[in-house]
Amino acid sequence: MSDFHQHGGIATLHHLGNPDYKKLEKELNELSPVMALVLPCHARDLRSPVLAAILEELTQTRFVRHVIVGLDGADESHFHFARSLFQKLPQETAILWNDGPRMSAIIAQLEVAGMDPGARGKGRNLRLCFGYALSATNAPFVAVHDCDIVNYRREMLARLCFPVVHPEMAFEVSKGFSARFSDRLNGRVMRLLISPLLRAMEDLDGFPSTLGSLQNFRYPISGEVCLHRRVVQEIRFPSDWGVETGMMADVFRLCDPHRVCQVDIAETYDHKHQDLSEKDPLGGLNKMACDVTLCLLRTISVPINPEKLVTDYLRIGREMMRFYAADARINLLQYDAALEEHTAILFAGAIERAVSIFAGDPSRPPGAPGWSEIEARLPGIGGAMVQAVKLDDEKAHCD
Repeated sequence: MSDFHQHGGIATLHHLGNPDYKKLEKELNELSPVMALVLPCHARDLRSPVLAAILEELTQTRFVRHVIVGLDGADESHFHFARSLFQKLPQETAILWNDGPRMSAIIAQLEVAGMDPGARGKGRNLRLCFGYALSATNAPFVAVHDCDIVNYRREMLARLCFPVVHPEMAFEVSKGFSARFSDRLNGRVMRLLISPLLRAMEDLDGFPSTLGSLQNFRYPISGEVCLHRRVVQEIRFPSDWGVETGMMADVFRLCDPHRVCQVDIAETYDHKHQDLSEKDPLGGLNKMACDVTLCLLRTISVPINPEKLVTDYLRIGREMMRFYAADARINLLQYDAALEEHTAILFAGAIERAVSIFAGDPSRPPGAPGWSEIEARLPGIGGAMVQAVKLDDEKAHCD
């Protein structure tokens, strides 16, 4: 039976049957939205065939007018290559060379003014791209998706944007989700960290008003989201791996629940999988688990008993593993119970580290300031960023 269950927290828009996404695209094209798409990208992704396939799909996406690429980890040669790669797109395309001298100077300005966008990471990248979208375009809608989606189809973007762009639906936030499996269950951070950890935190003071909303989302850490411009102006989120979690936790500060939806964007979804990085707490899923947990702790901002939190997390996680094992078995998927247990124990160590970091600075906010606050403190900073991007492009063209 098709899944059309609504749990009541927010609207869930399901993938029922095999709808003709071209009809959705046709409606979007007829609405003629001024739509901006943000692509957070790292220099190491530029030569990936996955990114090439994504760009090929985007060449056929007519309802997007602006593409904004946030380029991290790039030297000058990477920037030149990125320009040649993205110039095939028919949309108005801008590349923010975040490590170039002009953008680096703007980041320094933000830091000096107390508007620190954070250390290099996806969150800082997104924050800069949002500022550019607000200053350089009049787009009332801004979408984001990652550059490592292995099975990307432009249907994903159409389904993601449709609920926000279509005036009769009138959502302000659309969050993408989809089934994460191949020959086994994927989505380890969601299954083995966030779901049991949120349940372990339910008894903490203030949970319903701060973190309870995250339990409405099937996949709050997905990289796919579409936001109304008003939300883009105000939303706060961290610069590290907690970016998506922090963004979704902050959504309900800005929007009524009935203006928020989650939409199933594909029957299956696959992307680049991170290593566990067991021996490196600053890499892979080991760091991601710590960053996400720290974001949750800073959002709820109450004293934490680390021993109780970890004990409850492991107990609930092990209960849920039984369900995952049953789900895998009935679908004839591989399931490595020992590896699941090992991963949960690794995540428990990351939770302990996050609690220790939180205890050292419990008043630190979960996310950096939104753009309305940044512009109020530094009037014209958005325009300076637009000029920096323009000058980078002109110099590269002359070179």
